[in-house]
Amino acid sequence: MKKYFILLIALITFSIGNSQILEPVKWKTSLEKFSDTEYNLVTQATIDPGWHLYSQDVPEDGPIPTTFTFDDANGAFKFIGNTGEGAGRVVNDPVFQMKIKFFEESAIFVQRVELLGDVTSVNATVEFMVCDDARCLPPTEVDLVFNINKKVNKETVDIVGGQTIDNDLVNKELYGMTPKDITLVSGTIEEKKSLWTIFGLGFLGGLLALLTPCVFPMIPLTVSFFTKKGSQNKSSGIGKALLYGFFILLVYLILSIPFHLLDSVNPDILNEISTNVWLNVIFFAVFLFFAFSFFGFYELTLPSSWTNKTTQGENAGGIIGIFFMALTLAIVSFSCTGPILGSLLAGSLTADGGAWQLTAGMAGFGVSLGLPFALFAMFPNMMNALPKSGGWLNTTKVILGFLELALAFKFLSNADLVKHWGLLKIEPFLIIWIIIFAGLALYLFGKIKFPHDSPIKKLSFFRISGAILVAAFTIYLASGFRVNKETNTFTPLTLLSGLAPPVGYSWLYPSTSTNNLKTFKDLKEGIAYAKQVNKPIMIDFTGYACVNCRKMEEHVWPLEKIDNYLRNEYVLISLYVDDKKDLPTNEKVEVNRVNGGKRLLKNYGHKWANFQTQFFQTNSQPYYVLLNSDGNQVLNEPVGYTPDEDEYAKFLESGLKVFNSK
Repeated sequence: MKKYFILLIALITFSIGNSQILEPVKWKTSLEKFSDTEYNLVTQATIDPGWHLYSQDVPEDGPIPTTFTFDDANGAFKFIGNTGEGAGRVVNDPVFQMKIKFFEESAIFVQRVELLGDVTSVNATVEFMVCDDARCLPPTEVDLVFNINKKVNKETVDIVGGQTIDNDLVNKELYGMTPKDITLVSGTIEEKKSLWTIFGLGFLGGLLALLTPCVFPMIPLTVSFFTKKGSQNKSSGIGKALLYGFFILLVYLILSIPFHLLDSVNPDILNEISTNVWLNVIFFAVFLFFAFSFFGFYELTLPSSWTNKTTQGENAGGIIGIFFMALTLAIVSFSCTGPILGSLLAGSLTADGGAWQLTAGMAGFGVSLGLPFALFAMFPNMMNALPKSGGWLNTTKVILGFLELALAFKFLSNADLVKHWGLLKIEPFLIIWIIIFAGLALYLFGKIKFPHDSPIKKLSFFRISGAILVAAFTIYLASGFRVNKETNTFTPLTLLSGLAPPVGYSWLYPSTSTNNLKTFKDLKEGIAYAKQVNKPIMIDFTGYACVNCRKMEEHVWPLEKIDNYLRNEYVLISLYVDDKKDLPTNEKVEVNRVNGGKRLLKNYGHKWANFQTQFFQTNSQPYYVLLNSDGNQVLNEPVGYTPDEDEYAKFLESGLKVFNSK
């Protein structure tokens, strides 16, 4: 009953609030031939940004599921299995307030059929429902036609430059199998960071920016301007101040637009950017540059001509003038906001990140930066509660400089890991961080001075308490040199998961596997061993620069319950999607992308990333798939980042039960 009530409200809302016809989903059909009588009927849905299409399987009282009805009145064909679907997301749906699997951007549905007679086409109907975060459209039916062409190639292919890429042939050569050789479950789960979480981190970054000497003094000056402008008409002044705050948000949202364009060209491009060796080296150099700017050795500014042009735009008056005022603030304050935005940018461009996460972070940053201007203009008396500008602003800036310096070595570590240089292993990384945070503690205690520091007559309570906390963290870093006798490696530090190199990446206690587990890094070798010992397989799609991968390996896998499964019950195959080691010449081949186009596989990272997207239709890490010993059957639904011990143990246990029941 609840379902139909919600659908009725959605229908009424749609009818009243929309004069245009919305069609956020476009459908396309294609064919894959396996023999003269067996075909895959492939249906692809292309979904507009912001909308999502629901799975074929949804909870009770949820939305209308996607349903395929095939017209077989004459018994001309029979179904082989159920209609399968690609990877989706399982999230708490804001409209229906329950966990539901849905698809964004695109979805693939496949139905295998066997022809029993002379068939020229198969007709079908798909009924579906789409929603965005605020509304739903009524259930819609679309007619589908699959034209049977018995001359069609074995698999749908892309033809570029007159050459045809045979996906089956390439996959067989690279991986010893093709996607259709694996029996897949109906869907997979792709875990991603909540956009609200990223928004919150951006919001905190904006608050930090407010406390810098480039931004904080601007608050009373700007608010005074709007309150004076609105002295004769108070509501007008408040309205302009609110518009000013909105334009600050808009400026930072605009900065994320280019990354959406990149993401639409190639969905793997943000992952490739984040793991690019030389880009990480550039980030290292840029963060060093930012850090010494924060220390006060030089000022980081954008070209003065930019500021002059935006200042001239302020004289335009009206809405345009207010926009240029917001743009001027963004440019003038860049010396303080730039490093914080750089951290946000680099943090969003991770293997499990993306353009929308970057936009969410930018939105949080813009909201926290623009909100004070609007609030203080509405309530000028609140200005009296603000502390006066002074030396504490420069102290905040120097503290940020130490943090930027520490993060710089995180990016150098990424490059070192991916390229296997062996320069920044766990020992030098910890020593460098200990020196940095010990230096920060000494600075807070007043033992170290920087160019723009004011004389300290007496240490404040906040400086003393902050110095003690930083000193405690420094001691915590030193505890990372304790040796774990069970794994014969250094003890991993929880707070440094994903920031520091893996503990096995060491000069004194090296380990080529995680927690001394027997680990294969080649798919064919791992499957051959699994057949030999008759054990199920866990494929671990991971990355050297993957933060959540390190958290799982260092803090979930060592737990007794989990370690027993991985050490004794499964064959572990870890495939690194950011491994830049070159492939052998005979494996450097062109392949079709799952969403169109083609790419050249140059290194092992390309090879395993292609395997993950071709066979499991997802590109996030970590991603864990349980297979039988032949590697041709998925034992249960794959999972992503699963830090809960019981939940992850249940995943491993259920796969083992299915394997043993065969």
